[in-house]
Amino acid sequence: MANPNAGQRVTANWEAVVGNSPEDNINNDYWVFYQLSKGNGFLGLSGGDYVAIPLEYALNTTVSSYSDTDTISTTRVDVFDRAEAQWKEYAGTAILSDLEADRNDGEGKVFGLLPAKLENLKNSMRSAINTDIFGDGTGNGSKALTGFQALIPTDPTTSTSVQAINQSTFTFWRSKQTSGTKTTSAGDNLRAAMRSIYNQCSNGMGDQHPSVAVTDRASFELFEGLLLANERFTSKEEADGGFMNENLKFKGAKLAYDVACLAGALYFFNPKFLKLAYKKGSWFKMLDPVRPSNQTITVYPVRSMCQLVTTNRRRLGCVTLIT
Repeated sequence: MANPNAGQRVTANWEAVVGNSPEDNINNDYWVFYQLSKGNGFLGLSGGDYVAIPLEYALNTTVSSYSDTDTISTTRVDVFDRAEAQWKEYAGTAILSDLEADRNDGEGKVFGLLPAKLENLKNSMRSAINTDIFGDGTGNGSKALTGFQALIPTDPTTSTSVQAINQSTFTFWRSKQTSGTKTTSAGDNLRAAMRSIYNQCSNGMGDQHPSVAVTDRASFELFEGLLLANERFTSKEEADGGFMNENLKFKGAKLAYDVACLAGALYFFNPKFLKLAYKKGSWFKMLDPVRPSNQTITVYPVRSMCQLVTTNRRRLGCVTLIT
């Protein structure tokens, strides 16, 4: 017989463990998520038809030196715009049949089957979102979130609209890109390419430089092999996050790898300018359990509403075709 209060207890336990924002549950398993959490890269929003990102894209050209009675310009200068990104949804279900519940009860109980299924569901949703972060937004019939391959593409000059702004028309909306293809020996151009992209994405000596870099394992190992022993980097902070001996440092950016990353690509970003936007109250949200009328099962659905956005695309960059 179905327990009418079981769903409420499961939902309460789920929220106690998972929380209701990305910072609560997702940042310790994946490098990009972890760095977003450390750099305030999660953006909780109350809703809306789409994610709207205010942009300051130019300086006020009325500012100038003048003398005494010179006329001061009163020209209205457009310096603000906004980017727009469609929300994306992720959902999954954990199903427990009455037969499974009965077999896993009392003396026959080997382990908590429902908690294990919910943990698997949580991990599966994490993995799906992480994979799509490295995609181009066309996955699953363009239902996937806009990933690195769209926000930081291999060619940022093509006539393509990203978050409703055409990157070919508006040069301020172009990310940076260069090739890391070898000339003679493996990796002989990699450090120079990384240095070029890092500097292009920076703004002098301030804090507007890339703080995070992520690549695929082969490129990570290639870069690691170029380093001298005293150039290795592992901080206590990163070790506490579960990444001991798995990250290096290039200038001011911490570098690690992810199996979902595009082969031969290395991405630079700063969480100030790259955000995982999510709908408040709809992040890993467990919905009401469902008992189908024609099956003796209980369905536990979980849903997330999110999107990856940038507030300053020219601060993002990538090295491509690394060999």
